[in-house]
Formats: sequence, structure tokens, C-alpha cells
Amino acid sequence: MGDLAVLVGRVLIAALFLGGAVQKWMAPGQVEAMLAGLGMPSWLIWPAALFNLLAGLALIAGVHVRAVATLLAAYCAGTSVFHFIPADPWQMSIFVKNWAIAGGCLVLAAHGAGRFAVRPGR
Repeated sequence: MGDLAVLVGRVLIAALFLGGAVQKWMAPGQVEAMLAGLGMPSWLIWPAALFNLLAGLALIAGVHVRAVATLLAAYCAGTSVFHFIPADPWQMSIFVKNWAIAGGCLVLAAHGAGRFAVRPGR
């Protein structure tokens, strides 16, 4: 049961990042504007989209899950700062969700891929 739960958890977390990749590829304007508004180059959306895609696929397949999950936790923590807008409850909920997702990724990083993976955890 534990390995099945880890697989389902990996797929559910991956779905979030795969959806983020698709959103960035299909409608980049909002993220590009946010980056530009913070004085950052708007082209950063493309490496972020690629990272979201590759990390999501790696989680589903169970490849290098500990490393990928660690990177995703850092990514979630780092991108949460974009949503730290105390006057906007919607953005604050995204801020908190980013930290919750980082927590789930850290659990994956600690426990590995489980048995149902291309490279099972130990």
C-alpha cells in the first residue's frame, strides 16, 4: 500500500508541474509580465517551463526522484515570493500552497520513489 501511495502522490504532484508547463507554453503573457514587473528578464519563463515539464515527467517515471523532488521544493520556495502579497488573499493562498507543495516534495526527497518506478527508491 505504501508504494502505491507514493506512486499516486508522485503523479499528483507531477500533474501540478506538468500543468504549469503547459500553461507557460500556451499563455506566457501573464508570467512574462510578472517577471518584467519585478525587473527580471521575461525569457526566464522558458527555462522554468522546461524545468516544470522535465521534473513532472521524472516524478511520474520515478527517475532521480530524490534529486528532482529536492529541486522542486527549492523551486516552490523560491517562486512563492512572487505571490507574497499580503493585501491579496488569492495570492497569499498561492503563497501558502507553494510551501505545502514544497513540503510534499521534501517528503518525496526523504523517502524516494518507492517500488513503482524506473529507478526505485532505496
